Amino acid sequence: MTSTAPAGTVRPPDEGPRTASTAGPGRGWYAAGALLGAAVGAAAGHLVAGLVSPDASPVLAVGSTVVDLTPTPVKEWAVARFGTADKPLLIGSVGIVALLLAAGCGLVARARRSLGLALLGALALVSVAAAVARPTSTGVDLLPGLVAAAVGVATTAWFLGLLDAWGDADRDPAAGAGADGMPFTDGRSDRRRVIVAAAGLGALAATGGALGRALSRGGSPASVTLPPPAVPLPPPTAGLEATVPGISALRTPSSQFYRIDTALVIPRVDPAGWTLTVDGDVDRPFRLTYDELIAMPLVERDITLTCVSNEVGGPYVGGARWLGVLTRDLLERAGVRPGADQVLSHSTDGMTISTPVQALTDDREAIVAVAMNGEPLPTRHGFPARLVTPGLYGFVGATKWLSRLEATTYAAGRAYWTERGWATDAPILTQSRIDTPRDRARVSAGDAVVGGVAWAQHRGIAGVEVRVDDGAWQEATLGPDAGIDHWRQWYLPWPAAPGRHTLTVRATDGTGAVQEEARTEPFPRGATGWHRIVVTAG
Repeated sequence: MTSTAPAGTVRPPDEGPRTASTAGPGRGWYAAGALLGAAVGAAAGHLVAGLVSPDASPVLAVGSTVVDLTPTPVKEWAVARFGTADKPLLIGSVGIVALLLAAGCGLVARARRSLGLALLGALALVSVAAAVARPTSTGVDLLPGLVAAAVGVATTAWFLGLLDAWGDADRDPAAGAGADGMPFTDGRSDRRRVIVAAAGLGALAATGGALGRALSRGGSPASVTLPPPAVPLPPPTAGLEATVPGISALRTPSSQFYRIDTALVIPRVDPAGWTLTVDGDVDRPFRLTYDELIAMPLVERDITLTCVSNEVGGPYVGGARWLGVLTRDLLERAGVRPGADQVLSHSTDGMTISTPVQALTDDREAIVAVAMNGEPLPTRHGFPARLVTPGLYGFVGATKWLSRLEATTYAAGRAYWTERGWATDAPILTQSRIDTPRDRARVSAGDAVVGGVAWAQHRGIAGVEVRVDDGAWQEATLGPDAGIDHWRQWYLPWPAAPGRHTLTVRATDGTGAVQEEARTEPFPRGATGWHRIVVTAG
């Protein structure tokens, strides 16, 4: 065998050529080392955030800043394209970009250790700036990012030190000794040490991240007991879902109710420390604890909520029975001054939503809800309290995790979505949707049923019509009436002839106005257009 030793080097008789198993660490190892160090740091920061402030978690803080800076058309595209999966995708994207940047810092650190570690620390400190920039930030929000930076840099420095030792040990023994004065030895043991350390760091990052998620995951406390409503509604009416398979339930189960908001982590709010402040342009500002709020007369209301991002035929609408305190009573107690024309409602996570004063004080009976479908509000839907305003899209009337009602003027303050170009006053537009059959479905020829829901909150639904292909409009049968603020189910028996068919639906609201045919996008005040689907019978 021909020796591969360089000229002038004497290789011991039992040492063969250098192989991949004993070759020193390459660039990839240094990139991976910084990536692992950053992952452990991020997990440590996430764990600390779960204990002190979930919103300040490094990845989530950066992600929230990205959400705030994202142009409205991009947000709408993300909601339309990915739906409720947009948040996990955003968090994942932020994490991947951060890890790739960390890997780049590792490559720099291979040649210039101090510079590479400094860049890695600066990368982690970006999350500190993002957390501090949040509207509700406090001094404690500094802690997760600082921990992430310190742990990430220290872990990376330690791991890169292992790589250096591996590289030193793998040098030819005749070349001399390492920095510690000890002779260089075979690098196999050092390589094994690095591999074990890498596996350990990966497991540590995964465990820390999982614990942080567990600490950040809230739920409606079992100890919450709500009093009955002062004037209860009759028991919920049975819907058509039992007789028309595929139609949306009259009341949407809380677990299936849509969720659209900007919160990357669901706020955990302890009702024992929560308060609702009513202030601003009022004569008598006041603050209520949770116990004081639920001690007020509670009312039940059947109300359908709709997201303004809901496209024609979309899923972001749902009906529920809500329990809460009339906002009219709260604002009358505060004494809203005549000049105030809007109420800025504040969420515990810093979100602000603008609602016309009139909508919170008129006969539509908006409420500060504390329960949904007979149970305390689920955390993901606003526990301990949220705003529910009949007839208005959620972005101007359905603040979750409510903490403050501030009477003011549109000239004095702009809400989160108003600053991003959405309408200031957005009444829900009349819409209808075909639930069954599904678009592009194949149905059996003969007796079939077309069914769905229609809504026009605060006006009600007077009728629904269905058209098959280019035929005449046919009046559908309406389901139970749960009030003008709740959607109506409808169905139409259909003798389906073999072949391909287009089914179209339109609704007429309680004022006699027919749903608009022209298709428009949700931005800036809600989508319009008739819902059409194509099915094949045979």
